[in-house]
Amino acid sequence: MIIAVDGPAGAGKSTVAKLLAKRLGFLYIDTGAMYRALTLKVIENAIEPSDTERVIEVARSTRIELVPTVDGPATVLLDGRDVSRAIREPRITQSVSIIAKISRVREVMVAIQRSLGNTQSCVLDGRDIGTVVFPRADKKFFIDAAFDERVRRRHQDLINLGVIGVSKDAVAADLANRDTIDSTRKVAPLKVADDALVIDTTAMTIEQVVARMFEYTRQ
Repeated sequence: MIIAVDGPAGAGKSTVAKLLAKRLGFLYIDTGAMYRALTLKVIENAIEPSDTERVIEVARSTRIELVPTVDGPATVLLDGRDVSRAIREPRITQSVSIIAKISRVREVMVAIQRSLGNTQSCVLDGRDIGTVVFPRADKKFFIDAAFDERVRRRHQDLINLGVIGVSKDAVAADLANRDTIDSTRKVAPLKVADDALVIDTTAMTIEQVVARMFEYTRQ
């Protein structure tokens, strides 16, 4: 069984997708982490994210793995190296959307995601899971929230990760930019799948959202 969870940055889709997978006993696949890992390698190799051809070369020669843990998010391995924390740094966030909109990069990533998803029942979250990666997913969700609430959540996430000195205004500017890039890119833009259940999580607790998703999945 494949469950697709899409939505804009900061809506909380990764949090609820991870908890839903745990409740169902499914594999959780954070596709955003894969793009972040690739972005980290690009930056570490002093390649400009806008240098499309070099970024594509890196994507084709990079090994990205998501290793499930007993209790918590999967460990993200970049060519065998644990980069789970490094990919959450602001410098990655600032560039990941630029890299993610490159069509041939997405082709490489989608192939990996489908390979992972076809091995066992799983919950995948991202921007185009229900529309491109798995258009025939058994269940689809689109997780959204008011912009101000998404800014608050993302800012709190950074604080929880130990990132200091990042203002809410900076987070708001970054989210607005990512929303524009994600929704207007030519390849696999962020949009609601026709058969997805849309959940506005602005005034909901995490537990309420997961319960709603679990109920819908069992129908």
